[in-house]
Amino acid sequence: MGSLVGAVAVFVLFYVLAPAFRLPRSWSNMLYESATLGIPAVGVALLMIGGEFDLSAGVAVVSSALAAAMFSYQLSINVWAGVAVGLALALLIAFVNGWLLIITKLPSFLVTLSTFLMLQGINIALTKVLTGSVATNDISTLGGFASAKAIFASEFTVGSIHLHVAVLWWLAFIAVGTWVLLHTQVGNWIYAVGGNADAARAVGVPVPKVKIGLYLAVGFTVWFTGMIQLFTYSVVQSGEGPGNELLYIMAAVVGGCLLTGGYGTAIGAGIGALIYGMTKLGIVYAGWDNNWLLFFVGVMLLIATVTNTLVRRQISKRSALA
Repeated sequence: MGSLVGAVAVFVLFYVLAPAFRLPRSWSNMLYESATLGIPAVGVALLMIGGEFDLSAGVAVVSSALAAAMFSYQLSINVWAGVAVGLALALLIAFVNGWLLIITKLPSFLVTLSTFLMLQGINIALTKVLTGSVATNDISTLGGFASAKAIFASEFTVGSIHLHVAVLWWLAFIAVGTWVLLHTQVGNWIYAVGGNADAARAVGVPVPKVKIGLYLAVGFTVWFTGMIQLFTYSVVQSGEGPGNELLYIMAAVVGGCLLTGGYGTAIGAGIGALIYGMTKLGIVYAGWDNNWLLFFVGVMLLIATVTNTLVRRQISKRSALA
């Protein structure tokens, strides 16, 4: 509810101050921006509810897209083969993160930070070796591109608003994440593991499998986001990605996830992404200096963190009195 109130406040602010914010084209851009942030944010939110982080998610989006593009182009084969390779790579990265976390018992911050640094270097270095540039070649002429674009990057019109299909996929991921958390045994396990892993293990919850499964869920969402970006622009810049992992975490926290785990929703993460999308483009449409964006993001994150902490304390007090 707190994130929803925040979203309404941001909408009213820019609706009043920025006339361009009211135009249908502006909403098309804002919703696409929110969707490409919101899809991986749902996976990251589930992982945070389970008590872990993934700092490699932003770079992994680009890694999966690079793998798909270069595999298809360099071998001159159907792009769907590249899509499969991109998925396999994203899931492998996710599995390695989860496996190392379980085996080494290191904090997920350190494990995924290491993965982040390695992927960042590999993305740029390998792209230069294979393409002679920091970007992939255009894959729009390869077989299967049209059908892949129809799934990952088609567009349609609703009333006067021209929308990217990523918006529908974003809503679908939110719906699936919400269903898993609220209506399945796995959802109960996720909350239990994030709340107290030792207590969850004591009552029979398969903690290692849950955590690895959550990393795989993040891997799937980052792959899907990478495919959206690849088939929207036909090329991928290898240096992109760093910093986005923090935006995914920001969206989850603004949406109600606690950094300590055990609390949060997929819907909240979606609203957090919407707030970021409105803020990012609202600043531009209002004619403000775009350098203020990260300042506002930091303010939102701080307010959300403090609010979530206060709400949790109130709930704890009421539970104790009951």
